[in-house]
Amino acid sequence: MDSTRQQKIAQLIRKELGDIFLIDGPAVYGCMITVTRTAVTKDLSIARSYLSIYNAPDPDAVIKAVRANTKNTRFRLGQKVKNQLRVIPQLEFFIDDSLDYIENIEKLLKQ
Repeated sequence: MDSTRQQKIAQLIRKELGDIFLIDGPAVYGCMITVTRTAVTKDLSIARSYLSIYNAPDPDAVIKAVRANTKNTRFRLGQKVKNQLRVIPQLEFFIDDSLDYIENIEKLLKQ
């Protein structure tokens, strides 16, 4: 169970990463990227973010590019939240496949 502090920091990071990917998504990666969920470890040192990738021919290539650009993304996040957080957590990115799972369930239910 996450503490209130963990939840607040996760929401803050999710919102700010969403703003960063809103600008960088089409320009840098050539697709739309949405941050669906963020979880922070108990010691607040690692933030795991789950991304939905739209309009990309190869989502795996996009997530590799996002992971390669993590250092720059963390720096930009630090610039945005420098007054709220003392230490900016390490960022980890994963593909969120929950939408694909939901579509599959709906397709099975329609049959």
